[in-house]
Amino acid sequence: MGIIKEFQEFAVKGNVMDMAVGIIIGGAFGTIVKSLVDDVIMPPIGLLLGGVDFSDLFINLSGVQYQSLAAAKEAGAPVIAYGSFINNVIAFLVVAWAVFLLVKGMNRLQKKAEEAPAAPVEPPKEQVLLAEIRDLLKSRA
Repeated sequence: MGIIKEFQEFAVKGNVMDMAVGIIIGGAFGTIVKSLVDDVIMPPIGLLLGGVDFSDLFINLSGVQYQSLAAAKEAGAPVIAYGSFINNVIAFLVVAWAVFLLVKGMNRLQKKAEEAPAAPVEPPKEQVLLAEIRDLLKSRA
């Protein structure tokens, strides 16, 4: 029973919940970035390079001719799918850029919070009373 209680305490800690939310949002963000790269960024680049579909670029290692990467994979032919690799590198760069901008923004917000003037801290009542007593004793002497 002790291990279940220990796991329960671990699972409901704030850091674990924050991490879980981050992983879920990261997965969703990865899906969006993949679509951005495959469906928005690469088609115009392929068009500029003469109508090339990067996702279908491959080197066939079997010696048999295939019309597409999908056909080669379906036949079980060994291929180097360098077009998919290019898409994944671009997806990584988009994610890295987004994370860079996020961290930069968070650092800017944190720096502003550190630069904000701190509210004046009032001394404890005892210290104020002692200072008044000191001043009264000085004025009598």
